[in-house]
Amino acid sequence: MNISETTTFISTSEDRQLEASEDVLLVQKIQAGDVAVFDVLIKKYRERLYSVIYNLTSNREDTADLTQEAFIKAFRSIDKFKGKSSFFTWIYRIAVNTTISHLKKNRFRRFFSFDAIQEEGASSEVLDILCSKVTSDKSTFLKELQEKLNEALQTLSLSHRTVIILHEIEGLSHQEIARVTDCSEGTVRSRLHYAKQQLQVLLKDYLK
Repeated sequence: MNISETTTFISTSEDRQLEASEDVLLVQKIQAGDVAVFDVLIKKYRERLYSVIYNLTSNREDTADLTQEAFIKAFRSIDKFKGKSSFFTWIYRIAVNTTISHLKKNRFRRFFSFDAIQEEGASSEVLDILCSKVTSDKSTFLKELQEKLNEALQTLSLSHRTVIILHEIEGLSHQEIARVTDCSEGTVRSRLHYAKQQLQVLLKDYLK
């Protein structure tokens, strides 16, 4: 699988603060008329946006199109960016909202890849337990498990799946997810808790 589809981007709060400061300077240059600087932001965030969009759609062609669409929307709206949040969370919000609108419109089903979850180092307690249950017949187990995971995740609402992906796969904090999804941190925690509970119930046969 292409690395851009599986890479996670987890950094320290200090890294994010430095990144935010650098981004503000870049955005200010763009807003002042140096539009070519936007290419710097595209190169910086292209893989990150591709990753989160791919994890939501599991479709390479759609991911490429939606990533491009997200950047176009960000460029057209760049004058509206006032720095109240980091550029990182601002453009993530654009990418997530663009993807969610696409999924709702086309009613795509989201299929998780268990192999990708392993590569990405997912931290969910549920997934950690599932990983520990791998038997000697690993390929058969993983195939069956992936089918069950797909079925279980499809019972979750899009909002619950979104926070799971942003937290467990993309490594975003509760605060960052709240900004991306435009809800409170309490709502993010509640959705994560509910989603994990539901997965535990639906995958109980694998958690024994």
